[in-house]
Amino acid sequence: MAEYPEGLPIGDGWVSTVDTLPVEFPYDGSEIGRAPVGTPELATRAIDEAVAVFKQVAALPSRTRRSLLNDVAAALEARRSDFEQLLVLETGKPLVDCRVEVARTIVTWQAAAEEVSRLHGETVPLDLLPSGDGLVGFWKRKPIGVVVGIAGFNYPLLLASHKIAPAIAAGCPVVVKPAPQTPLATLWLVHLVRSLTDLPAMVQLVTGDAAVGSALVTDRRVGAVSFTGSALVGHRIARDAAPTKTLLELGSNAALVVAEDADLDAAADAVLRGGFYASGQACISVQRVLVVDAVAEEFTERVLARLGEVVTGDPRDEKTRVSALIDPGSTKRVQEWVDKATSAGARLIGGGVDGTVIRPTVLLDVPDGLECWDEEIFGPVVCVRTVSSVDEAFDAVNASRYGLHASVFSTSLKTAFRALDELEVGGVVVNEVPGFRSDTMPYGGVKDSGIGREGPRFAVEELTVTRMAVLRP
Repeated sequence: MAEYPEGLPIGDGWVSTVDTLPVEFPYDGSEIGRAPVGTPELATRAIDEAVAVFKQVAALPSRTRRSLLNDVAAALEARRSDFEQLLVLETGKPLVDCRVEVARTIVTWQAAAEEVSRLHGETVPLDLLPSGDGLVGFWKRKPIGVVVGIAGFNYPLLLASHKIAPAIAAGCPVVVKPAPQTPLATLWLVHLVRSLTDLPAMVQLVTGDAAVGSALVTDRRVGAVSFTGSALVGHRIARDAAPTKTLLELGSNAALVVAEDADLDAAADAVLRGGFYASGQACISVQRVLVVDAVAEEFTERVLARLGEVVTGDPRDEKTRVSALIDPGSTKRVQEWVDKATSAGARLIGGGVDGTVIRPTVLLDVPDGLECWDEEIFGPVVCVRTVSSVDEAFDAVNASRYGLHASVFSTSLKTAFRALDELEVGGVVVNEVPGFRSDTMPYGGVKDSGIGREGPRFAVEELTVTRMAVLRP
């Protein structure tokens, strides 16, 4: 299905590796292919090659970069179905979610192409002080340097594209490292990009373990590191990479607040859609639900009445909404967290393991201090808690160490704007799932959810630096 040479795309060609590892279909453990295994030495070699072509990449005309980005989008569109099928097998994610991933990936490359024409500066009035009389001032944006992009396993094609496409738009060579579990779609993507340019070394890929990642992020020749993954790993990267700029899109435990005046059917639908898509393996899936007590019983009944609508099973089936997690270790961890919550007094609705699949799970009244409430579950589990007021709900949202997205269901504009002002998160969504994301909007978090923003326009800004010019004619 996937079409690319053997080895790793480093420099102008593909470099052989000593080892390969199997990539397995999470649903049944069958081998779907083998992936080359990179090494720290190959990581350093890729940085060498990126540094060598930096000036050439930075000097590419805007029209050339824009054309390449549009050509990649067209190539992805032409093989849309093939990428969808590969993602299902590689990630174990339901087909419906893989279709969304490919569609969003195409939009991301198209949007990055548009940003090339917007990469410009402004004039500055220097004569506000007498010393500036007669001087002309302006600034422009220049490429930050070599970019290292490290992507997570849950949306491998999309997350890699959010590293690669803005780097090209900004005029930066990029070395991308996919998650070890899901390298195949990214390898194919990088091959497509390189086949469409006369400067293939501008986009390279290295696979491997944490030692490979360390070699990439600690290389002082790197201009910026963009990482998507867990808070634990992101914090370590930030420390190890310093003083290199780091852009971190980390974990979350997204909250959904249901106010007394909410449309309860819409809110219940949002929990069912937003809590279980991608089998819950999304950083802005609904994890915590805070319901004002006046409507808590009615709301919970509506959620539970429809829980059976969330179809579990083989991810290749178009009807499936929840399937196997990325590996058995993740399944075991999620089930252990659920068991700890129930042992501490939480009430379990639904759930359980069916073969390799954790069925959609709802937990009521999970106490503070447990992983299911405090940490990122990354599985098909939603925790519902009753609160006395919207004030208490907002306090609970802000008590988390995470702050990526949150949503509020209310018919009150006052409540909506209070949420925008008071919730300590990167994005507030009103009357829709916290997992809503348009790939053209600024996306990122605060606190332990990271720093910096993705979305082509905002990523291009992050991957360029301001250069001031002062001229005396």
